[in-house]
Formats: sequence, C-alpha cells, structure tokens
Amino acid sequence: MRILFIEDEDRLREALCRGLRAEHHDVVAASTGGEGLRLARMQSFDVIVCDILLPHVNGFEICRQLRDEANWTPLMMLTGMDGERDQVEALEAGADDYLTKPFSYVVLRAHLRALARRGSRAAAGETTVLRAGDLVLDCRVRRCARGGTGIELSRREIDVLAVLLTRPGYAVSKDELMRRVWGPEFDGDPNIVEVYVGYLRKKIDVPFACRSIETVRGFGYRLAADGLGVPDRP
Repeated sequence: MRILFIEDEDRLREALCRGLRAEHHDVVAASTGGEGLRLARMQSFDVIVCDILLPHVNGFEICRQLRDEANWTPLMMLTGMDGERDQVEALEAGADDYLTKPFSYVVLRAHLRALARRGSRAAAGETTVLRAGDLVLDCRVRRCARGGTGIELSRREIDVLAVLLTRPGYAVSKDELMRRVWGPEFDGDPNIVEVYVGYLRKKIDVPFACRSIETVRGFGYRLAADGLGVPDRP
C-alpha cells in the first residue's frame, strides 16, 4: 500500500511511519499542509492520512482542494479534537474516514486497509458513468465533459449534476437536491440550490448554446433527457 502521511507532530508521524514501513508499506511523509498538498498533486497514493490542524494549509482545505481537482484518493483525517462539528466538516470536505486521537496503531491499520479496499473497488470501475446525450459525468474520477470538451466543475457542482443525471428527463425537487448534496442536517440558506444550479448553467449550458437544466416552477429542476434541452438561437 502506498500511503501519504501528513502530520506535524514529529514523534507521532515518525512512529507511525516506522510501523507502516516495517509492514512493507511505501510511506511518504509531510510535516506541513502545503507540502502534503503538493505531494498529493504530484504523486499517486492508495490512501492519504491527514491531520486537521496543520501549518500553512489545514486538513479541511487540503481535502477540499483535492476533491475540487477530481483527486478522489481515499482520505482519512486525524485530529485531537473530539467534536461532532469537526467530524461533520471533515466528511463535508470530502474525507472518507475520521479518526480521533489518541488511537491505537492496530485501529489505524484496520482503517487504512478498509480505505485501500474501497479505493481498489472504485478503481476497478464499480462506480458509474452518468450520461444524458453528449453530457457525461465520470463519477469515479469526478470529471465532466460535453461533446468531448472537458468542463471544470467544483465538488458541489459535480454533486448537484450527479443527482440530476441519475434521472434525466424527470423533475428533481429542491428538497431532494438539498438533502442529497448538503445533507439532512444542513440549516443554511435554502437558496443555495438555486445558486449552484446557476453556476452549473453557466458552465454546461451557456458555452455550448443549450438549455439542458430546466426550472420546474414551484418544485425543482429537470435535466433534459437528451442532455441539450432547447438550443439557444444564434
């Protein structure tokens, strides 16, 4: 297993890396968030282990940036903070797992193995490619394209589009989008759905002169079954 270990506590980092290497794992270590983010972008890993409180760039931001860049390497966050808010923020940022300090080496090893298995299944193609006409979203690598032209989307934009693409031609309520993308406990501005649909339209419709996302007044949104909707007039 190839592991990126981002931890600023020298003794903890060195002890855990030493134990993992003794079991013949390939471990790359970083002591700052900036260094860890650079390594995650430049190299390929089976699992990333990342502390939350890090110099320069914290763990939440590392995870958000990697997910926005379609880097879906399984990631586990470590923290000394024992609170629900931190767990929720870690998962909302895109983390796959969460471990609170102090923890035993045996528990860490079990979590790493589970994450590596999950990543292997995803790499084998268990996740699906969603399509509507020439609009394609590869959920495994989280990349979007229309007619072969790549479209850069943020993590949230991808999540909203994925929900719409699961049922092309059918209306999806705002409540369902809110629940599936932001979670049932989200208590922020409900207009956030409209904001992100607007972002999507500017990226997947406007540059291609089409209107694939239709507003269903008083209910929600519908993605055209052909992925195009009503073409804009020149």
